[in-house]
Amino acid sequence: QVQLVESGGGSVQAGESLTLSCVVSGYTGNSPCMAWFRQAPGKEREGVAAIDSVGTIKYADSVKGRFAISRDSAKNTLYLQMDNLKPEDSAVYYCAGPPVFGPGCTPNSDFSHWGQGTQVTVSS
Repeated sequence: QVQLVESGGGSVQAGESLTLSCVVSGYTGNSPCMAWFRQAPGKEREGVAAIDSVGTIKYADSVKGRFAISRDSAKNTLYLQMDNLKPEDSAVYYCAGPPVFGPGCTPNSDFSHWGQGTQVTVSS
């Protein structure tokens, strides 16, 4: 049973930074496709960033240049470094994990496992 547990959310001022973490357990493969999503109240879930098995990374246009996805395979942990945060980044952030359905690995991919979410609030 794959489990994903996020942490690192919080409340910050605009321009500040946060780092989210997602610990993966129960998956026996190596460096699978994984991603971060977010959902703000009243809005659809949005893919933020994805990283595939060889380290290829893709970002949503809304976060390019400000967010960075990475992984530490030895720790089974996925990260999202978020810099220069804006109020519109406020949302519940979810880690999504393997297996992924369909080809490719993008922020729009369809994942089979999800974390419980961590709240990020950015005030102006």
